[in-house]
Amino acid sequence: MRRRYLNLDLISLFAWLSLVGIGILAIYSATHGPASEFFASDPKQNFDNQIIWFGISVVGLLVALMLPIRFFQTIAFPVYGATLLLLVAALLFGREINGAKSWLHFGPMSLQVSELAKVGTIMAVAQVVGMRRPKTMDLKFAFILVGIILLPASLIVLQNDTGTALVFIGLIPIILFWSGLDINLLMLMISPAIVGYFAIVSLPTAIVLTVLFTAFMWWRTRDRRIAIFSGVATGGTVAMAKVALTVVFSDYQVQRILSFTNPGADEFKANVGFHQVNSMAAIGSGGWAGKGFLQGTQTQGGYVFEQSTDFIFSVIGEEWGFLGSIVILVLFGILMIRLLQLGANMKHPFGVLIASSTAGMYLIHIFINIGMATSLLPVIGIPLPFISYGGSALLANSALLAIVLSLHLRKDDFSIYGY
Repeated sequence: MRRRYLNLDLISLFAWLSLVGIGILAIYSATHGPASEFFASDPKQNFDNQIIWFGISVVGLLVALMLPIRFFQTIAFPVYGATLLLLVAALLFGREINGAKSWLHFGPMSLQVSELAKVGTIMAVAQVVGMRRPKTMDLKFAFILVGIILLPASLIVLQNDTGTALVFIGLIPIILFWSGLDINLLMLMISPAIVGYFAIVSLPTAIVLTVLFTAFMWWRTRDRRIAIFSGVATGGTVAMAKVALTVVFSDYQVQRILSFTNPGADEFKANVGFHQVNSMAAIGSGGWAGKGFLQGTQTQGGYVFEQSTDFIFSVIGEEWGFLGSIVILVLFGILMIRLLQLGANMKHPFGVLIASSTAGMYLIHIFINIGMATSLLPVIGIPLPFISYGGSALLANSALLAIVLSLHLRKDDFSIYGY
């Protein structure tokens, strides 16, 4: 037993504890400094609640480290099914918060079930891949994996939580890549999202990328059908984006989408761009070393929207400056690299998929959240893992990390299960 615990990855634990600790400090600053007078009673409780959820997460991690590999493989499908039922229950009986009907209340406890669904979905996909015979990827198997992911994503869309649903969709190419799907097909899946983004930011750039990608796929594959499909997929995405912006969406929706391209413009800064303008002002005013804990003028003046949740990065940027922001990114980088290394060390598809999908999910959250705070992306309500306030998110993210650490702890046992 003592030798087994030498496999416990202390680097990942250190990164996790550091990120959670930084998050708790930032939440305190956002809700207990001078800014507290601008808020109702609920935000002032965020700090205490986060401490409680951190304690629950620690207990959950310790329990997970004592469980065998077979336990996680056995419960993968039941957990997935249970989270689907919770999503349906939230849709029917849940409480609406910030426009999304994603919450279930159990006495004094509230759970955002869409966060828990991430755990069940990743476990189910990993188990399906781990059971695969023969161990080759084809389109039929890829569609099965995509269906497993899209089912909870669809229920989350019905709850009006589009941001969380996008995280599930973003997991699709990551999971398919680590499952062995051909790289050409993966590029075909990713390219519409890239040109679609630039269709909003810069139409000429999107057109140039469409042409370049089509030419690249022809050069890479020498297959006319793939090249034509590449052009249709990317060019069609550009066309649909422009039609949606000019014909389908209302003026307010168009403003919400376009505001991130220049939130300080006259038509945006007083309404839909207001939050990003203040977020960037907070981050920019922090300079190299920041203004100091509880000293951020934007933060303590209550100017930043949802500054303990979606825009907590602006608190860190203002009070801890560029150096503090870099520390956050380095810690995230260390954690994700270690997860990929742990997955590779396990050499079993179940462990590899859980580790890589967990790292991928963290990356999607980080990219979108910091993109919102710095006006690189529209505001869609995605928390920063381990740092933003949110007990359900902290518990779900910590649970996935705990599963990876537990599987790696017993990585030599994978051979017992016939792989």
